[in-house]
Amino acid sequence: MYTHILLPTDGSDLSRAAIKHGVALAKATGARVTALVVSTPLHSLVVDPHAATKALAQYKSLVADQTAKYLDHVRDDAEQAGVACATLCVEHDKPYEAIVETARNEACDLVLMASHGLRGVSALLGSETLKVLTHSTVPILVYR
Repeated sequence: MYTHILLPTDGSDLSRAAIKHGVALAKATGARVTALVVSTPLHSLVVDPHAATKALAQYKSLVADQTAKYLDHVRDDAEQAGVACATLCVEHDKPYEAIVETARNEACDLVLMASHGLRGVSALLGSETLKVLTHSTVPILVYR
């Protein structure tokens, strides 16, 4: 059925639940998983990028720490289930594009992701999940 499942995560509680579901699905189907965290470049978050140059090293360190924590959770879940797991961190201005590109580039045959993440329980319209659903040619399973 599935051989390679992409599991994007932002570290939110719902994303963690989706990861657990994705790992269980991978175990049931004999698939491997790739966990993905997409970080936003600092220049996308500030009005004046030149003013932020001093903060760049601090920002990169914070992102690296958070990313490692998120990916460690996925790796641990996969290891406990006996599922092969690779991890990726991609820096991109548009997370949905990074997810779609990664699914294609890594030859994933399913993307399993939460219906919403750290941005809260706002309407799905405009969410990264909806954008992935709209732009991906790889099947998407949305975990609510």
